[in-house]
Amino acid sequence: MPEFKVELDVRNEICPQPVMKTKKILKEMSSGEVLHVMATDPTSEHDIEILLGALRDSLIESSFENGVYHFYIEKI
Repeated sequence: MPEFKVELDVRNEICPQPVMKTKKILKEMSSGEVLHVMATDPTSEHDIEILLGALRDSLIESSFENGVYHFYIEKI
């Protein structure tokens, strides 16, 4: 698990809320900071990938444990 500065818990929220909240927080973060996102919506995996392509931020690591997706995103 990478070290992170900010954590976003969007478990039990459905599309488009997880990706919209992730985008909002990433825009407020400084370059080099890492965001940990926890989501349960299965579409989050695809939506986060598209968001990061648009924002040019970097997915450091992702995993799926006990029904929860974990994304570690570095703000570029």
